[in-house]
Amino acid sequence: MGSYQLIREKKDARLRWDPQQGDVIVEGEGKNLSPRIEVITSDATSNNNDLELSFQKSPTSPSSTLPKSSGDHGGHHFRRSKSGRSGRLLSLDIFRRITVALMIFVEYAGGIYPAINHSPWDGITLADFVMPFFLFIVGVSLALAYQNMPCRLTATGKAIHRALKLLILGLFLQGGYFHGIKNLTYGVDVERIRWMGILQRIAISFLLAAICEIWLKGDNKVNSGQSLLKRYHQQWAMAIMVTALYLSLFYGLYVPDWEYQMPMDISSSEAKIFTVKCGVRGDSGPACNAVGMIDRKILGIQHLYARAIYGRSKECSVNSPNNGPLPLDAPSWCQAPFDPEGLLSSLMAIVTCFIGLHYGHIIVHFKDHKVRIQQWLVPSSCLVLLGVTCDCLGMHANKVLYSFSYMCITAGAAGFLFTAVYMMVDVWGYRHWSTILKWMGANALLIYILVSCNILPVLLQGFYWKRPENNILMMIGVGPKK
Repeated sequence: MGSYQLIREKKDARLRWDPQQGDVIVEGEGKNLSPRIEVITSDATSNNNDLELSFQKSPTSPSSTLPKSSGDHGGHHFRRSKSGRSGRLLSLDIFRRITVALMIFVEYAGGIYPAINHSPWDGITLADFVMPFFLFIVGVSLALAYQNMPCRLTATGKAIHRALKLLILGLFLQGGYFHGIKNLTYGVDVERIRWMGILQRIAISFLLAAICEIWLKGDNKVNSGQSLLKRYHQQWAMAIMVTALYLSLFYGLYVPDWEYQMPMDISSSEAKIFTVKCGVRGDSGPACNAVGMIDRKILGIQHLYARAIYGRSKECSVNSPNNGPLPLDAPSWCQAPFDPEGLLSSLMAIVTCFIGLHYGHIIVHFKDHKVRIQQWLVPSSCLVLLGVTCDCLGMHANKVLYSFSYMCITAGAAGFLFTAVYMMVDVWGYRHWSTILKWMGANALLIYILVSCNILPVLLQGFYWKRPENNILMMIGVGPKK
């Protein structure tokens, strides 16, 4: 945060906001204050050493988030918004809390209502919005965090440190160390560890977006949407290059025939070899796409996610869209591993982070509510329209492949939701309904670890009566049934 210091010729006074009294308090002896207001801010990067910006409170300063008012105080607009008792942009925290609540809801309701659960392949469901929303808010937070940087090298070092911590945590939680709620054992064979995952994808996207935000921005004055694009044209060039790289590899790489064995344990004497026929380019189906091929070549098929999401498709499950036995005419690829957070698909996840950066830049450079909303609604509408158009033309929206159309639709939806939350919370002042979400936003990373990574069920099932099957999860109907 920061403070506003008002200075006169002989005596000083400090202006601060008192959240209990709901008013501005002048500290000091002086009464006849000069109109000069000196804004004292702290280094945003040094005060926000949390593990990951997407899981923490927004590191904004009052000077960047205060809405414009009709009153003028020495050239600085200073007015308390209706949404809160400080200059903090509450909509940023509320958006994060909504995303966490959505993550919890789809985690437990997805198994009951298939329409909520992740789509088995093409199409978008409610659960498919969670990851892009997190990536979007990472970008917004980065734009606010790196407003004031006394040293770019120091900021770069801190960004690398945060990304490494997320990568290591992701390997521990999603690399196979924990064996799920049906097994009390733990540990993972390094030869079969899963290298990619949700936290790893966030770490990669965060790091590249942070590096670009630190080093790739101009110094021209921003007073319109065109000047905003000009100031950050290098970042937009990077986003276009990443998008072009994804599309060229996805539609240009030749995917040859490949094979895998079941079970995946190479020491098994009963392993059966399955051959998948491909020999195509630009295929977006489960078997012969470039996303899976790159992961198999670079990471190794033994390091991919073993329970592929297309196992719930009609081709691979008699209980589709739920898991079930294989149909008699199931194709050979149904049991093959496939990582939904692969290398190539992570490129488009990075673009989602860049889009969030743009929305954060609007907060930094525009102070008027109306201008901010207009600047957000235009790209949100264009993204959704472009995504729907591409989907209709055959570039289907696909979360597992993180297709271009999927990126556009989900990023645009994130922009619409963020704009709606901003209007309700920061413009109209309706924030009491969000009280229940406060704890979720402040502890998003902890909730993700406990809920989405199954750490809480694993801990609970460790307490049982006489036999491991008689545990707390079985009593409440969560554990495996006989």
